[in-house]
Parts: sequence; structure tokens; C-alpha cells
Amino acid sequence: MNLIFSDLVIRWYLSHKRELPWREISDPYKIWVSEIILQQTRIAQGLNYYLRFIERFPNIASLASASENEVLLQWQGLGYYSRARNMHSAAKEIMALHQGSFPTDYDGIRSLKGIGDYTAAAIASFAYNLPYAVLDGNVFRVLSRYFEIETPIDSTQGKKQFSELVNELLDKKKPALFNQGLMDLGATICLPSSPKCDECPLQDSCLSLAHNSQINYPVKEKKLKQRNRYFIYLVIVDPDNNYFLHRRDGKDIWQGLYEFPLVELSEPFSDPAQQTLIEKALSDEFSHITILNVKPSIKHVLSHQNIHAQFVEATGTYKNKHHSQYVKVPLHELSNYAISRLTEIYLENR
Repeated sequence: MNLIFSDLVIRWYLSHKRELPWREISDPYKIWVSEIILQQTRIAQGLNYYLRFIERFPNIASLASASENEVLLQWQGLGYYSRARNMHSAAKEIMALHQGSFPTDYDGIRSLKGIGDYTAAAIASFAYNLPYAVLDGNVFRVLSRYFEIETPIDSTQGKKQFSELVNELLDKKKPALFNQGLMDLGATICLPSSPKCDECPLQDSCLSLAHNSQINYPVKEKKLKQRNRYFIYLVIVDPDNNYFLHRRDGKDIWQGLYEFPLVELSEPFSDPAQQTLIEKALSDEFSHITILNVKPSIKHVLSHQNIHAQFVEATGTYKNKHHSQYVKVPLHELSNYAISRLTEIYLENR
């Protein structure tokens, strides 16, 4: 069974594989960048980001020597910015501890910041043809449907069961081809909805196809809870037409990105009832705040929370305090700062 399964997957892949710039190469750095970008990102969106990122940072040394803002600027719009920050940190680690050479074994790859089991297996197999099986969302879906596995994929038992299964199925002589084939099969044929079963090389022995139960797999036990947050951004312009930005820190969304002065409320903004509250919150840094316009609320959906944001356009005077959290930025220089997609949407439509 194992040989038949892997052989069918590999033969299908060799005839149907997608031509992508990180395929047919063995450069672990470029494979690493592609794998990190494609986490939580579809290829259609990630391809251009990959090309721009590699052009700006063609090797580990160039990435390690860049500022965090430069790295986040290249990542702007992709979301899940911790991916970029972790990759930046890992590049510095490689320069400091590995003399600038990417690790060549699974454990060394796995030890790098931001690299988990899946990414380590992908790099090890694609760059070095080491016998480690990948297990991502596409692979979970193919295997759970093919074998009709009822164990939830997000449970400890499920992760262990699927990991053991995919490593049993792995063609240890052709791990890269098997891994890429299984991932492509899930991405292009065994789709979450409306799978193309009539084009699948595994159709003759797929249990869920035989029982018409594809829609029931994979099984999950946890439902993601959504949290609502209410952001008020003050887009303050001073008499010299400067704007003000601050850099987000702490363990929260968009860490390291820049944004306009922010007041987070516990409930939706209702002007003018909360206007005084907002002005008071910013009074240590600004004076003579005059609100000119309150833009309609924007709902920005993230994986685990919904951001309800309003951009309040205002004029004000900066008190120019020492060690302020805000930087003064002319309009034409705003593009030099890495910002969230939410702030980018406002600037595109202002």
C-alpha cells in the first residue's frame, strides 16, 4: 500500500507540478523564504512577495544586516508579521552561530527561530533530499479523506497519528518529490470544498470518495473564537503638515509596525460622547486637538479577532517632548515606514 500510494502521488506530480521559482533549486535560503511566505498565504498572493523579498534580500547576510523596518516593509500586506520578525532573527543567528551557512541537518534547521516541524521537514527534504515528511493543511486533508480518519487534526492524538502515517507513506528515496506531490495534490485537486475527485490519482482507493463523505474531512475539534476590538486612530496633522506615527511593541498584533496615534475602546466609538476621552488620552503628547472628520468604521478581519477601526482626522500641536513615542513624518515619507494593511487601506482611500 505504501509504495502504491507514494508512487501514484509522485507520478501525478511529475506530470502536473506547478512551475514555481523555488522549485528545481536546492538553495536552502530561498526554499526557507518561500516556505515562510506561504504559511497562511496562497501562492497567487505570495509569489510576488517572494520575488520582491529575494530581490531585496538575495542571501542570508543581506537579510541579517537589514533593519527590522526594512524587513517589515517588504512583508507589508502579507500579515502574520511574526513570520518576518522570526526569519530576521534566525538570519542573524545563522550569521552568528553558523558562519553564515544554513544548517544542513533536520535538528539544526528545526532549532532556528520560527521554524517548526513542517518547515524543517520541507527545507530538509527540498534542499537536501533528507527523508522527512511534511504535514501541512493540504496533507492533513488528503490523508484524512483517503483513509477516512475520524481523529481531529488539531488534537494531540491527531497530530501524532497523522505524523506517523505520513512518515510511513513517505518514499525515503524521493522525499522531495513525494512531499511536493502530496502538497500540490491537496492544493489543486483535494480542495476544501468541491474537490476534483475525477482528476485525482488516488480516486480508485480513496475511502471518502467511495462513501461520498469528502465534505466530512478533515475533522477538527476546536472552533476558533473571534474577539472584537475597537480602534480609534487619530490622523493628526500639525501646522507644518507633518503626521505622527508610533511603533507598536509588546506581544500584540502588528508588532514592530508603525501606525497613527491609537486609542483602543471597549465599545464602538460614538461621537461626540467619547471625543473628550480620546483627546484626554493624547493630551500628554498633543495640544489644541481639533477633530475635522470621522471616517466610516472599517472592519478588518484577522484569524482570531475582528478589528473595528475608525480614522479620525484632526489638527493638533505636538508638544515635542523628549523620548516621545511618536515620530514626526511628512506625508511624502510615510511610505518609508512599515504599516499594517488596515492603515494602508485608509491611506489608499483618504
